[in-house]
Amino acid sequence: MLVFYYAKNSAAYAPHILLEDVEADYKAVKIDFANGEQCSDEYLGINPKGRVPSLITEHGVLTETPAILAYIAQIYRKYRMAPENTFEFAVAQAFNCYIASTVHVAHAHKHHGARWADDLLAQDNMRAKVHQNMNDCAAIIETHYLRGPWVLGDRYSMCDPYLALVTRWLDDDGVDISQFPKIAAHNLSIRARPSMQNVIRFHA
Repeated sequence: MLVFYYAKNSAAYAPHILLEDVEADYKAVKIDFANGEQCSDEYLGINPKGRVPSLITEHGVLTETPAILAYIAQIYRKYRMAPENTFEFAVAQAFNCYIASTVHVAHAHKHHGARWADDLLAQDNMRAKVHQNMNDCAAIIETHYLRGPWVLGDRYSMCDPYLALVTRWLDDDGVDISQFPKIAAHNLSIRARPSMQNVIRFHA
């Protein structure tokens, strides 16, 4: 059995959905950030970064959302959540890496500016840029990455739960997704899936 560590309002939302998509045998363990559980000796022994998600597998512990998404997709191959074609798999990874390296960082400037600057004015300036930066990210996803109706085209994949997470961030950052018809349509489609409905109760 897989053991999946998550927290509300975190990037764990995306692999949590994918675990449901593939009907994985897993146990979900909530880490309460408000009470500092991510800094406990027990959890730091699992993930020294003190972040989520973390996934305990039979081979060891995995961290980082793109890695966990790819792992789940590859161990549950019959669900075809990752492209089998080498180039298309790289395309999927390019999208997931963009979310992790650019979009997540842009969003994190709103809540975690202290990671990058001690100066309070600098943190305020970072927060002030979040809306525009996230709007710009949404435009890139809409015009460059999202083929429609799903990220990679006609087939749902490991990329789609990650976009669902981004859509939550966009809402939190005051971005009007009605400006982005493909993202808005994707949001309606994925919210209708049973996997999404099962996971929302953990992350509400």
